[in-house]
Amino acid sequence: MPNTPSQNTTSKKSATRREVLAGGSAVAATAAIAATLPVSASAQVGGSDEIKVGLIGCGGRGRGAASQTLNVGKARLVAMADAFSDRLEDGFKAICTEQNKKSGNAKGEIPENVTVEDKNKFTGFEAYNEVIDKSDLVILTTPPGWRPTHFEAAVNANKNVFMEKPVAADAPGIRKVLASAELADEKGLKVVVGLQRRYQNSYLEAYKKAIEEGLIGKPIGAQVYWNGGGVWTRERQPGMTEMEYQMLNWYYFTWLCGDHITEQHIHNIDVANWFLGTTPVSAQGMGGREVRKSNTHGHIFDHHYVEFAHPNGVMVNSQCRHQPGCFNQVREEIHGTAGICYLGNKPEIKDYDGKVLWRYRPDKSAEPNPYQVEHDHLHACIRSGEKVNNAYYGATSTMSSILGRYATYSGKKLTYDDALEKGADLLPKDWSWDSDPSIMPDADGNYPVAVPGQFDPFA
Repeated sequence: MPNTPSQNTTSKKSATRREVLAGGSAVAATAAIAATLPVSASAQVGGSDEIKVGLIGCGGRGRGAASQTLNVGKARLVAMADAFSDRLEDGFKAICTEQNKKSGNAKGEIPENVTVEDKNKFTGFEAYNEVIDKSDLVILTTPPGWRPTHFEAAVNANKNVFMEKPVAADAPGIRKVLASAELADEKGLKVVVGLQRRYQNSYLEAYKKAIEEGLIGKPIGAQVYWNGGGVWTRERQPGMTEMEYQMLNWYYFTWLCGDHITEQHIHNIDVANWFLGTTPVSAQGMGGREVRKSNTHGHIFDHHYVEFAHPNGVMVNSQCRHQPGCFNQVREEIHGTAGICYLGNKPEIKDYDGKVLWRYRPDKSAEPNPYQVEHDHLHACIRSGEKVNNAYYGATSTMSSILGRYATYSGKKLTYDDALEKGADLLPKDWSWDSDPSIMPDADGNYPVAVPGQFDPFA
């Protein structure tokens, strides 16, 4: 049987104290189990043998997640929502195309497991409520600034959830996610978060060898990286409101994205937290904008370097960069008293003389796509009633990345607890296309950029 992901369900109280987050063993979750167990085994789907799926956020990741959840079987997409109608329609067509490809339907008809009538396609800021109302399982894939609100609404409505990482863009959002996670547990709801390395066999085997079997000895530190050339931009069009422009260019505004240290580098920070079994006590670092200086790139930094101090003197050095033409790497390594675990698709462990202590040799038949395994596991738990709630480690790893951003923006050494308690609320108070976002440009169209030594993340 394939390896199964670690499913930590640490309480909100213990999570905020930075206690152990290392994943233990979980129930086996496979597509076969998900396809054979009746949905009536779960109290949240009303006795039907089919899972009704709703998609909130129809961009690239939303389309992928919806297709993956439909691949499990006995699931049907019934409702969709996006702020923009054109993105919703593009997403609908992409999901239909992907499902037809899977089923071999060359005629291009609407597949049987996609029954989203026009009346169940919703747009605007409040559209998420309509989708939640019609679904058993809700997929949350909007820009992360909206995630806490959508997760809270789904849990309040007794819905199972798949939500992408990161789960928030600021500390108040994290507090809301942690409270909703506790309520989800009380209600027996199932929650999976898209930190897919925790569902990837190579990482699970490396964790077993390095941590459970102790091949690296006692963990004493880590190095984590997400260095690349950057991502897309979208041009401002005539007649756009400021809210519309920022929503379309969400990656470049902290209230929506959290900066790339949160949106992308969370993957690597999460691996460090997982393997070390802790979250940071404090952080300090540096960062800025060396390449992306135009207002086209909003106000986020293009590089961050953070020193995360974990309990007992354990340090994690974190790098992320969006600068074309530079040395790129996306990976993690965990250092122990007896050796180093180098992580990735083909992880290995070496001692300090360079001797290989273990190397991952995958059986190709046992190497499923971790993005798919996330959904296989979620559906299996819905059908069997087994507990799964990734929202806790999703929240603490997201908060770790936010702490890193607070540290680089401010130039100060900050504690995790202070950041979680005092971090500023970035979400706009009014939600409409004509309202002002929390970050506004000056008369020349330039956005305020954090200046280390002057920026206050708690203001």
